[in-house]
Amino acid sequence: MVEEKDGETTFSPTNSSKDHLNAEQIPQKQLLNAGGGHQALRKVAHSLRKELWCHLNNQTDMTEFIFLGFSNHPNLQSLFFLVFLVIYLTTLFGNTLIIMAIRVSPALHIPMYYFLSNLSFLDICYTSTTVPGMLVNFFQEKKTISYEGCLSQIFFLVTCAGTEGVLLAAIAHDHYVAICHPLQYPVLLSVKVCVCLVSGSWLCGLVDSTTHTVLAITLTLCGPNQISHFLCDIPFLLKLSCSGTSLNEFVLHVASATIGLSPCLFTAVSYILIISAILRIPSVQGRSKAFSTCASHLTVVVIFFGTANFNYDRPNVGYKLDMDILVSVFFCVGTPMFNPIIYSLRNKEIKGVLRRLAKECWFSSEISG
Repeated sequence: MVEEKDGETTFSPTNSSKDHLNAEQIPQKQLLNAGGGHQALRKVAHSLRKELWCHLNNQTDMTEFIFLGFSNHPNLQSLFFLVFLVIYLTTLFGNTLIIMAIRVSPALHIPMYYFLSNLSFLDICYTSTTVPGMLVNFFQEKKTISYEGCLSQIFFLVTCAGTEGVLLAAIAHDHYVAICHPLQYPVLLSVKVCVCLVSGSWLCGLVDSTTHTVLAITLTLCGPNQISHFLCDIPFLLKLSCSGTSLNEFVLHVASATIGLSPCLFTAVSYILIISAILRIPSVQGRSKAFSTCASHLTVVVIFFGTANFNYDRPNVGYKLDMDILVSVFFCVGTPMFNPIIYSLRNKEIKGVLRRLAKECWFSSEISG
């Protein structure tokens, strides 16, 4: 029997369900293998909860999911809405400014800024995948997303995250060639090569997301249809699955190594070679200029891969829901906002173009007024 009390779902097993889920049927090895203490109880309770839900409801077709993220702070929903609205508008404004500055200035029509404009466009897509839905849900008592909407969010979220990791590696390659092989730069990073690198980044993200989404469709979900977060992601659906998830988990690990770890290692090796080359520059002014060229990108790389690693590769035990949400907010919402701020503050060329654009806008408004 399923009962609703104070907005929470409770289960009162009937005699038949008690017989079906008798505690004696739980193998003792399950407790031993799961580990001791609270971790073992948590795993067994989660397993029993899914079995009980399936047995009592006989339901595998889910039409929607309920987000539990931010639900433990009901009095702060308006404040959350205001904060995320400001973050979203800042992200859109900052990244759009960078795209416009690069587009209108012929001096910025070089590979480095071609990559940067694509990164800004990607950040707009990235934050638009999650934030608009969050803003709407802040005013909903029941924060839901449809099954199709959840799969769509996973597809676009994984696409953007995978593409950004590979694109940051491509930008690192651009810096490496510019500093370590400056005479070969026009050949090694021609227009054709740059287009191929950007297209390859998007292709990697699309292949990764398509694979995960197709595998997610094959899962048999048995509930409860609650996601302890503010967004849909592959690990959350795996927790709701009653069917086997070994293939999904294997593909997830392979993708983490290829789309996640490989670009990170490539970027790290590139910067080791870059720093060693910079230290060999005899003039202090030359070294300072070279470090200044790489500082913005290196800061973005550390923020992106650092938060991504903490978000996906940390242990599940010992973290509360608020900590999970904070890390995900920083990774999915904060990073796209920080990128234009970092690049505009530390890049003299972009700052110069933005100042000129601001003066032209002010001058034109003065004339029209």
